[in-house]
Amino acid sequence: MLPSPNIWYYPRAYEIENRAQDVDGEIWRVLAEECDWSGLDVLDVGCGDGFHLPRFAETAKSVLGVEPHRPLLRRAERRVAVLPSVGVRRGAAQRLPLPDRSVDLVHARTAYFFGPGCEPGLREADRVLRPGGSLVIVDLDVSSEPYGRWMRADLPDYDPPGVDAFFADQGFRCRRVETRWRFDGRAAMEAVLKIEFSAPVAASAIEEVLRGNDSGQGLAEGSGVTLPVGYRVHVRRKPAGLVLPGS
Repeated sequence: MLPSPNIWYYPRAYEIENRAQDVDGEIWRVLAEECDWSGLDVLDVGCGDGFHLPRFAETAKSVLGVEPHRPLLRRAERRVAVLPSVGVRRGAAQRLPLPDRSVDLVHARTAYFFGPGCEPGLREADRVLRPGGSLVIVDLDVSSEPYGRWMRADLPDYDPPGVDAFFADQGFRCRRVETRWRFDGRAAMEAVLKIEFSAPVAASAIEEVLRGNDSGQGLAEGSGVTLPVGYRVHVRRKPAGLVLPGS
């Protein structure tokens, strides 16, 4: 289990980030097109503090969030306490606390950036999926501009084509999604970029965002700061036909 460098240590700033992301709902639109979870059982792997669980619960039969980090698990429990169809459990991607063939959708967001090495988690997802169910991995598109360029500056050995090839070899289809992040003001934007990047890269990114938002004019709190961010949505469906023992 690798610590998450942002939400584990800065959950309040990460809450700001979650609320800023994908304000136009493009990722949710693509997810619904690929695997409508209405009336189905959903598992959110690495659910963090449970931010996405209520959205799934709007139409799902049941929703379970799995998270390894106890402080985040407690935050998730508080978030979903009033939602009877939602639960959270402690666990890791490579050892999910669920029986075989018990869910219809496995969702993991910003958890599988590096591709090679995540095979145990992919196998576990297949184990808990029912035939015909879907595994959906949502990750930031490290080949996109400008956010991906900032990520590459902090991760010089990251190989975007190699990661894409890994998921293709694992049987995933990939949809690239362009989204828009919107912050209430400059301070919120700076707080988020400072937890996502090293200090030099964050400083450069903040300056670039300010230039892109009228060179910093009108950036008083409440005026809004926007940032384009690309994502990859990897989708793999479990065969619904003959399932061999051990598959």
